[in-house]
Amino acid sequence: MQDRPQDRLKLYRLVPVAAASDPNWGNADYQGEVVVRAFSAADARVVAAQAELDFTEIDASPAEGNSTRDASAFRNERLYTVVEMSEQQGIAADGPRGVVEGVVSVGTIKPTQLP
Repeated sequence: MQDRPQDRLKLYRLVPVAAASDPNWGNADYQGEVVVRAFSAADARVVAAQAELDFTEIDASPAEGNSTRDASAFRNERLYTVVEMSEQQGIAADGPRGVVEGVVSVGTIKPTQLP
């Protein structure tokens, strides 16, 4: 089966747009710029969010079956914008879907009580 153009992975840069003093950062850690391979700008937000730690991956779920992926700063348009990149910017578009540059912290889930 031949790939359709819309099924090809592209490179996207997620860039913080909110000032450090923006109250929307109160619920999220600043992650800096991240480059991902994804199918679309919307998928780029999902790819970056999937790289973060989720409640369902540890022994501290807020409620059975609930995920914290939707609360990621990468999915917040007030915190991050998504810019499509060209291959001439030094990173090959060929490769697997995922984060290709930048560091996505897995420390996004904070304990509510001190030990």
